[in-house]
Amino acid sequence: MKLDEAQTKQVAAWIAEGLKLAEIQKRLGSELGLQLTYMDVRFLVDDLKLTPKDPEPPKPVAPAPVADAALPAMPADPLAPSSPPPTATGGVSVTVDQIARPGSLVSGKVVFSDGNKADWHLDQTGRLGLVTEQQGYRPAAGDVQQFQAALEGELSKLGL
Repeated sequence: MKLDEAQTKQVAAWIAEGLKLAEIQKRLGSELGLQLTYMDVRFLVDDLKLTPKDPEPPKPVAPAPVADAALPAMPADPLAPSSPPPTATGGVSVTVDQIARPGSLVSGKVVFSDGNKADWHLDQTGRLGLVTEQQGYRPAAGDVQQFQAALEGELSKLGL
């Protein structure tokens, strides 16, 4: 299918506006009287060396903070990737994994003021999980608050 120069410019303008191929197909039919299949429109856009714009991805919603230390347990991952330098907040240090644990949006490690360590993760619903190395360990309430503050700081550095 050959388009004249005015039609080519119109298709290029629609691409620049961010229209999708299906929308261009409809407009070709309604405004220019050209009935093309979706595949024909794809080939046409490719022949014109035009690139449709990708829609902007939705911005992630910040997870709600967890109110207490009673968090669901997940098995520790001995193969967790290395982390950036820890952020210390009053004796509590937090690191973020470069690659999140499976099933998590983000994960990392925490060392509490008494030296006990734990792995943490945030799932897709914003729930915070904490897996301590010492079974049955519960961090002090002050440590939990410091952990949440340090975690919020690390996540904000990452734009989360």
